[in-house]
Amino acid sequence: MARTLRLAVAQSTVPEDPTDRGALRSAGQEIRELMSEAAGAGARLVQFPEGAITYPSKHVMAAGADGNLVPADWSRAAWDVMREEAESIAVLAGELRLWTAFGSIHPLTPPNRPHNSLFVVSDRGHLVARYDKRFLSHTEVSYLYSPGSDPLVFEVDGVRMGCALCVEANFPPLFADYERRGVDCVLLSVMVDDAPRARVAQAYGTLYNYWLGYAVPAQFSSTVPSGIVAPGGRWLAQCPADGHPALAVADIDLGSTDPDIDVALRYARPWRRQAQNGLYESYKVTGDSRSANRTAF
Repeated sequence: MARTLRLAVAQSTVPEDPTDRGALRSAGQEIRELMSEAAGAGARLVQFPEGAITYPSKHVMAAGADGNLVPADWSRAAWDVMREEAESIAVLAGELRLWTAFGSIHPLTPPNRPHNSLFVVSDRGHLVARYDKRFLSHTEVSYLYSPGSDPLVFEVDGVRMGCALCVEANFPPLFADYERRGVDCVLLSVMVDDAPRARVAQAYGTLYNYWLGYAVPAQFSSTVPSGIVAPGGRWLAQCPADGHPALAVADIDLGSTDPDIDVALRYARPWRRQAQNGLYESYKVTGDSRSANRTAF
């Protein structure tokens, strides 16, 4: 039986100051409003941007007195508010029966720096997984965060999901590994105002023939809005590029008869796997001087 999952990808307003308690509260409220909208649209899973509760700006957390960057003082962050908002999101996910993936920061035991994470809450309201960003920018690893260690694959209604965050889009082996792990969709949540990053997401849909959820902050959506990429690289749905909070909604249909998706799933993905697993060995020519000599026409 074909498996189908309705995915909603949000563009929400991401605050950059984790010491601003009011901004953190507003971010949580906006997330919950979009969750309710996603549930009303029949979504089973809603994805939010990197740092949806907060993505701390280096200029807020790691600016020294002389303007140069220094290690962040995380004791200034409003951890209690972040936790309360995350818990409220989890409670609502259970009430709505809606799987929810949202970005925030996860504190470790001092003096260890926090992780930059994507939290996965089930439709029963339980925090079932956390993806910690493994590849960090130079600034992030030097002054702000501890890198994570492991990929994350989780399953909703028989559809397998992988996770990645922002600059990790620049590391193709992560996305190739998710293809080998048999994911049907990768949730790529970003905090960047960067059109090429979205084109890279489309490229992974083409190269690895799975769906991608691409979640960007509302304040950056006029460049490229949040959306959903189909296997083969086509945008299935995108939010308005107007700087406002919104949702893009589309079905991940593993039995799709759309020609481009059907070709990507039934032909391109299996062929590329076969091609990389020794397909050509029996066809290679040995002992033929016409093949070995590469300096003669």
